[in-house]
Amino acid sequence: MRLRHHSGRVVHLSHGVDVRPSGDLPALIDQLDTYAAAIRRRLGVDTMGVSLWLPPALAAGTGRYLPDWSSPDRLEYTLDLARILVDLLPDDAVRGAVTTLGLGRRTGWDAAKEKSCARILGRLSRGLADLAWQTGRAVRVGFQPEPGCVLDSTAGTVAALAGVDRERLGVCLDLANLACAWEHPAGAIDTLTEAGLSVIRVQVAAAVEVARPAAAAEALRAYVEPDHLHQVTNPAGAHLDDLAEALAEPPPGPWRLRYHFPLHTAPAQPLAATTDVWRAALRHLMDGDLPGTEYLDVPTESRELMPPGARPAGQAVRAEGTAAELTLLRHELGGLGVLPPTAARAA
Repeated sequence: MRLRHHSGRVVHLSHGVDVRPSGDLPALIDQLDTYAAAIRRRLGVDTMGVSLWLPPALAAGTGRYLPDWSSPDRLEYTLDLARILVDLLPDDAVRGAVTTLGLGRRTGWDAAKEKSCARILGRLSRGLADLAWQTGRAVRVGFQPEPGCVLDSTAGTVAALAGVDRERLGVCLDLANLACAWEHPAGAIDTLTEAGLSVIRVQVAAAVEVARPAAAAEALRAYVEPDHLHQVTNPAGAHLDDLAEALAEPPPGPWRLRYHFPLHTAPAQPLAATTDVWRAALRHLMDGDLPGTEYLDVPTESRELMPPGARPAGQAVRAEGTAAELTLLRHELGGLGVLPPTAARAA
């Protein structure tokens, strides 16, 4: 969905489509024909952008954390994604964005990996430049800071990406991850931009917060998933890779749980959502003379990981929930002067 910032610049609003359960082309097409199309109809728009996670069978690559950016395999996977994206962009689009992990897991990241990563990021930049020369369309890659990764804080992100090609490489800012870093949203965004790093894409999401973890242990156990990590952090800098680990040996509270909770609702007390964080970040990104990013995305992959009683039952319910999130976000953006093109012209 194309919106127009008060500067006249276009801001693209999209939502996630996750095909991990089956991971093949027919599953992807089915998601687009049913789930994505249903969301577009509910919003009453002719076109709607989607963000795709393409598994190995579709993009000659691999999974979430491995290989990391010290391996050429991650480079080839990402360039495959860039080539696919160029073919999928609308005819009038001149560039798109690919999101990737925050270089790799901090555990085991040593000097050899760092040196290899620097070489590979140089090759990535050259590969993206060659793709732009061949097609006339640019693809930028945004590295996503995340608890437990090399890019786990704003300062660490600036340091680690100090030598990259700023024209083609930048940051994907996940606002649930930002909440889990316990950083002030405006300060974090300013630090990135002052360092010359573009916020290529923003994932608008809330994390889960709990003031007194011991009193909320039963509620938190409902969010434990054996096949999915939900990192836990606290303001003192404690970081645990998974909620189950935090519940077994609890660090002091409060906690924030890395989890994309739907924007239009909130978890049952005593849990809460970090709504204030994503709203403050959005306000700071859009209040300036120019938009702080051109891509805003609502991730949806955590829907199937919600506690059993809160999980959406079927594609129709999932589509309705995502449409409600997008409707809320569109309303929030309208209050910041980011409007559909026709409304912007009328104003």
